[in-house]
Amino acid sequence: MQNLRLRQKILCPECDSPSLVIDKWTGEVVCSNCGLVILDEVLSRNPEWRAFTLEEKRSRRRVGAPTDYSRFDKGLSTIIQINRNAFGHLLPAETRRRMWRLRRAHIRSRMQASDSRSLMQAMSELWRLSEKLHIPSFIQEMAAVIYRKALNANLIQGRSIAAVVAAALYAACRFTKMSRTLKEIAETSVRDKKEISRCYFLIIRKLGIKMPFADPLDHISRISEKAGVSGEAQSLAVKILRKAKRKRITTAKIH
Repeated sequence: MQNLRLRQKILCPECDSPSLVIDKWTGEVVCSNCGLVILDEVLSRNPEWRAFTLEEKRSRRRVGAPTDYSRFDKGLSTIIQINRNAFGHLLPAETRRRMWRLRRAHIRSRMQASDSRSLMQAMSELWRLSEKLHIPSFIQEMAAVIYRKALNANLIQGRSIAAVVAAALYAACRFTKMSRTLKEIAETSVRDKKEISRCYFLIIRKLGIKMPFADPLDHISRISEKAGVSGEAQSLAVKILRKAKRKRITTAKIH
């Protein structure tokens, strides 16, 4: 359709040929007869991402930054600027005061709903735990998705938000085989290990999450580095664990 419109409206100024070709990779319109570049700033309005289903194609549009589930508003809220306008010019003092009042009222309106307040508290706790434990951003976002699913399944009611957040983070680490133990997460969290463990088993049972089997070999290098043992001792530990796995001693053990 775009090629047809160009052929109907634009002719080559050099040879008057209507045979125009659009190069989507370079963003150029080239005459196929004489090779003259007519336009060199053709914008592509296609999405930057790939979509594999019709639903993904309909839901993804060129509308800004991607959705971030680790933020309570998914990164979609509007921030009212205070000091400068859209052109970067400094606003007058009276306008800045008005913008400050609007921004304060906007923030208060988002905090009135109890769901928004609890979700903001949960995402803040998730960010704190991820920073303390050096959790990658993609695992943090997965933990946020697990927490939101638990919230929609009404699993938060009657339980500590911090405990459910820690359990969701541990579930995300287990699912991605990230080397973080329940004890480490409990030491960083404000809740104890027993409470987090109960929330973890509740989440995976109610949400139907099938966890991969934990492999103790994934923790050898981290524990060896923390303990400062030699490479020979680390190699011996690997041999012991492999022998224990063959005898099924390590099956169904939570670390």
